[in-house]
Amino acid sequence: MKRHIQRFGADEHGAVTVDWVVLTAAIVGIGVLVLVPIAFGAGNLASSVGSTISDTSTGYSNQN
Repeated sequence: MKRHIQRFGADEHGAVTVDWVVLTAAIVGIGVLVLVPIAFGAGNLASSVGSTISDTSTGYSNQN
């Protein structure tokens, strides 16, 4: 039994998969941390631009 436990502890099969899972999770986490503030900022900017456009007069004023 002791030999099986030692062999299991020394076995590295699947270790590369675990490394890739951790690396991928870190990349996704960093992407979310970067993109969330940009998304909220873009929404506020779009709202501001929309307000500015709607307040702008178009065409010529009616001068009689």
